[in-house]
Amino acid sequence: MITANQYFRKVFGHKMYKASITICVTCPNRDGSKGTGGCIFCSEGGSGEFSASGISIADQIGKAISQVSAKAGDDAGYIAYFQSFTNTYCDPRYLENALSEASACDGIEAVSIATRPDCLGAEILAVLKKQAERMPLFVELGLQTSSDETAEFINRCYKTSEYVEAVKALKAIGANVITHIIFGLPGETRDMMMDTVKLSVDSGSDGYKFTCLYVLENTPLEKLYRDNKVEILGMEEYFDIVEEALKILPDNAVVHRFTGDGPKKILIAPEWTKNKRAVVNYINRRFGL
Repeated sequence: MITANQYFRKVFGHKMYKASITICVTCPNRDGSKGTGGCIFCSEGGSGEFSASGISIADQIGKAISQVSAKAGDDAGYIAYFQSFTNTYCDPRYLENALSEASACDGIEAVSIATRPDCLGAEILAVLKKQAERMPLFVELGLQTSSDETAEFINRCYKTSEYVEAVKALKAIGANVITHIIFGLPGETRDMMMDTVKLSVDSGSDGYKFTCLYVLENTPLEKLYRDNKVEILGMEEYFDIVEEALKILPDNAVVHRFTGDGPKKILIAPEWTKNKRAVVNYINRRFGL
């Protein structure tokens, strides 16, 4: 297992920071083409609460860089991170223009794009291939679980087999694949969580983002939580699961995230994730980072 910082220093020669970007896209399980409402845990911002929407891509990147440049230092590099919603669920020409604009910004050395496995048609893959030839490209796939039964419950609206095919297609065009996995989804046993990790490893994922399930305001998950139909993992229990998952990963796998932190303004649970510094210190101690 390799941490993201270790990987970035090896590949780019210095520390890398993400500049989050929001573009005009939605998701197929929001607009009615496959479903409505989005995944039950997803907020209205589509996981993009930390990005600045409503301004140009160049201005979003400039604002993001200015916020971290003091601590980053002059030798740091930046990744243009298309974060909110499903960033390949759009016209291929629109995506190509957005990627070109981001790539041309000062300080940008790579692009990372969050999407779904079922939104990678031939034309989109051609755009991504062109981008991968321009500079390093990371494609983040929201798998969350390998269980189609759980996926149906959380309103993911695609089959796990589509993830497997997507990883294969992305690797073929030179993209680096990062898989998002949630531990603690409703009804999942620890064995089911490990099955998800095993499937992503067997599929050829390059990197991983782990997170606990957290409850945000105004989501379907909030109602389930208020009705005591969902249990949320405690910190020790969650990291016990992470430790088990790390044992499954190959030595060259990159862990980009050990857990997520939901936006505090709309975060309901788990409370322990609100103290990010304490969580980071715990991770460093427990995993010797």
